Amino acid sequence: MVEETRLSTKDFIFPLFLIDGINQQVEVNSMPGIYRYSLDLMLQEVETCMELGIRSFDIFPAYPDNKKDRFATESHRPETFYLKAIHSLKQRFPEAVIMTDVAMDPYSSDGHDGLVQDGKILNDETLEILGKMALAQAQAGADILGPSDMMDGRVGYIREVLDASGYTDVSIMSYTAKYASAFYGPFRDALDSAPKSGDKKTYQMDPANAREALIEAELDSSEGADFLMVKPALAYLDIIHLLREHTALPIAAYNVSGEYAMIKAAAERGWLDGERAMLESLLSIKRAGAQIILSYFAKEFALLTR
Repeated sequence: MVEETRLSTKDFIFPLFLIDGINQQVEVNSMPGIYRYSLDLMLQEVETCMELGIRSFDIFPAYPDNKKDRFATESHRPETFYLKAIHSLKQRFPEAVIMTDVAMDPYSSDGHDGLVQDGKILNDETLEILGKMALAQAQAGADILGPSDMMDGRVGYIREVLDASGYTDVSIMSYTAKYASAFYGPFRDALDSAPKSGDKKTYQMDPANAREALIEAELDSSEGADFLMVKPALAYLDIIHLLREHTALPIAAYNVSGEYAMIKAAAERGWLDGERAMLESLLSIKRAGAQIILSYFAKEFALLTR
């Protein structure tokens, strides 16, 4: 009765990795228990998760190198398998919440979230590409768009593009405080999306900075964001709490791939109790102030607590 913080399957968004093809299920080596699915098997996975009480899913596409170019052209091509999958998921499960990723890196031959020229990221030129991508995802049926690119002004640009085309009810979950973190490695393995040169420190946030997150939150809120996200979660619990105290918008936190992999690796070696560590870490994220948790543990949590 006096327990202050409680977790529920309603708190979670479950990230899923999509690949092209049929009857494909490929485990991510650095993320035990997490797979890349072709659409037919992803539909089955989503159905299983829905029966467990998980209602929200964030879909990330993994593209082969021959589909990538400097301008991420494949991201808004109407017949690309990612957009077709979003449409199929919403047709099959209209009651599910489908979130998508808005960034160039899955489609870019450079592996960066923005357009690269002479070793630099072109912020404003990237916005036009992100706008095309966002509109295509909304047209396919996405409920929430997740701009993970960290370009300046992209929330406002995407909101204007969506509203001008009549997609006023499509939400934006802004990656507001996305730090230049070492904890993204397994995710980049899953999508084969690591930068081909340089790093992402020029557009992701400095891990040393906390108050900068308030500036980013104010900008994203004024540009029309519906949710604010902190990423990663466990190393940035103070940032989750800081934003929770300074905004009325819902706060999301991404319990990222490296955080998942650490617990799984330690549990496999018998160094800690994996289930207890999972529950404790997820509880800490919610206790810090996140109302929404994106986590690869979502299904495991649902199975454990049903």
